[in-house]
Amino acid sequence: MTARPTATDRVFALLRERIVGGDLAAGSQHSIYRLAEQLEVSRTPVREAVLRLADLGLVEIERNRGVRVRSVTAADVREVFELRLLLEVPAAAGAAVKADDTARAALASNVEAMRAHARTGSEADFTAVDRDFHALVAAAMRNPRLEAEVARLRDSIQARGVSTFGRSRPLSEVAGEHAPIADAILRAEPAEAAAAMAGHLERTATLLMRQVAIPGDEVDEHWAADVRAALGAAGE
Repeated sequence: MTARPTATDRVFALLRERIVGGDLAAGSQHSIYRLAEQLEVSRTPVREAVLRLADLGLVEIERNRGVRVRSVTAADVREVFELRLLLEVPAAAGAAVKADDTARAALASNVEAMRAHARTGSEADFTAVDRDFHALVAAAMRNPRLEAEVARLRDSIQARGVSTFGRSRPLSEVAGEHAPIADAILRAEPAEAAAAMAGHLERTATLLMRQVAIPGDEVDEHWAADVRAALGAAGE
């Protein structure tokens, strides 16, 4: 039986939607009291929801000043994607070894759906399928904590509307980067799956860093070199 959403769940969803939609703008400050008043709830579920938003990196809690909505910086993108590389590259390799027939069929279906949404230009549907793709790869490792962490890291950037989709690259290009990852997993080729996942995450991060960079920021084209070296050493 599915648990009914709590007041905190509802407040979290509402505040997250307002942050993503821009109603609560990056850099803006809000008091728990005023948010509770606006949402017509008590302060307790607002406090609890704000703590969850802080865990996602969407807000910062400032002593005696309330809550500040965080913007996404180039440093944020780099830190998140360094962690995603450390988690998702080995996960892709592991999926090529551990994925069962059901998982492989789901990946193949996902790639076809992604191509279809790229052709029609449906960004909302494409985004949902993109999220599912990374979740399916992580799920093949049969480690719920890994799945949850990959989803949390992804949301910490994309929940604020920061995405390359239709901005710094077309949807078809993203679909084209997912296809070789899935193909390598389907063929049970762990090294190829890992390499394709690494390339996809590195390109995505580089484009995102360029998008959010402000004057004075320098985007290092070789930002992932140290992480790649660590992954290579672990592989050896």
